Amino acid sequence: MIGLAFGCLSYFIKRLQQKKTDVPHDGNDYREGGNVLSLKRTLVGIVRSQESTSDRVKDPQMKTRYYNLSRDKAWEEVTSILKKIPGYKVLHEVASVGEITLEKRTAFGRTVDITVSILSVSPVRSAVDIYSASRGSLGDLGANYRIILQLFAMIDKKLSAYKVVQ
Repeated sequence: MIGLAFGCLSYFIKRLQQKKTDVPHDGNDYREGGNVLSLKRTLVGIVRSQESTSDRVKDPQMKTRYYNLSRDKAWEEVTSILKKIPGYKVLHEVASVGEITLEKRTAFGRTVDITVSILSVSPVRSAVDIYSASRGSLGDLGANYRIILQLFAMIDKKLSAYKVVQ
């Protein structure tokens, strides 16, 4: 097991060094395409099996999303998006609290639990946060991070006209 971990680590370090030289680097590890960032997330994912969004994270892709919509309208839009995504199963919806619980099976057979929270910031502005956690004791190799980015991409695409740029 330890040999496997060191083998993976050395592979990822070689890949990281290769990507740093192949891609022009502007000093920002959070750039579009995120080779350095996704590799970092994969390495962190060896031991970590959960990921969440908030206002305080360093990665701008993992920051809370704000929309110029009331919470009720944002709830309708987000739930309609989440119900249509193939591979995701809506387990529970609580409109009064603004939480939707989803489940997804990964290609490796692991189950990922996802909670999407829709909060009212003001009468005409709402916020969306996502928490994703893999069941099991081992890390997820960055799967939760990629799931959150995928969900935000779908939500942002549908609600692009209402998105607040920060």
